Amino acid sequence: MRIRFEATSKEYVRRDGGTIQALDGIDLTVASGEFVAIIGPSGCGKSTLLLLAAGLLPASGGRIVFDGQRAGRPLTALVFQEFALFEWRTVLQNVRFGLEVRRVAAAERDRLAHEYVRLVGLDGFEARYPSELSGGMRQRVGIARALCVDPAVLLMDEPLSALDAQTRQLMQDEILGIWERTRKTVLYVTHNIQEAAYLADRIAVLSRRPGRVRAVLPVPFARPRREALFADAGFGRFTQDVWSMIRDEARTAMQEGA
Repeated sequence: MRIRFEATSKEYVRRDGGTIQALDGIDLTVASGEFVAIIGPSGCGKSTLLLLAAGLLPASGGRIVFDGQRAGRPLTALVFQEFALFEWRTVLQNVRFGLEVRRVAAAERDRLAHEYVRLVGLDGFEARYPSELSGGMRQRVGIARALCVDPAVLLMDEPLSALDAQTRQLMQDEILGIWERTRKTVLYVTHNIQEAAYLADRIAVLSRRPGRVRAVLPVPFARPRREALFADAGFGRFTQDVWSMIRDEARTAMQEGA
């Protein structure tokens, strides 16, 4: 499903009655089945953009259009930075939670939950609890739970930031593999430029607050992608160019006291 942000803005009201403009006039189109990464300096509204897309926050201006949706709001699923699992539920019970909320028949939700547990490579861990899993495994449970409800758009908010460097690299490959098999429309927020360039079809670079789209950059590396890409000179030049954009925005924000 294609998603379009049309002059989308978000303003927060502070406790003292003042306002903070988080996003201002976001224009961005994500094609059906496309993987788009969103990066930018801290505080530029990246996570807010995902919350707007998920319907968890109302936009203050503009609109968000899901092409092909006849009525109502399409189903989205959000994978959080923290693992956000129910500690008292097993892997299988966590994965099928969204289906329970949607009142899917018991036999069907068990079938789907098993299917997505297999998809993320957790066969044999269905009866384990989150406390018995590594960080990478816990995040895979979160991804399986999100995919299990068959969302039109998958929203991922820095899903790997809590992991160590080795596990993060392995999980990047897991996410690539899952996306290649499912071809979901993905909006992926990250602070890691190399990660964005490794995973995405395009990178949307946001300005300092209030967040605006400074650039949308096609990622010029063929798929399928493998870990050797990180050592490619062209990959280094591309990520350095992206960093230069973000660095300029971040420096200006610091000078302005944002």
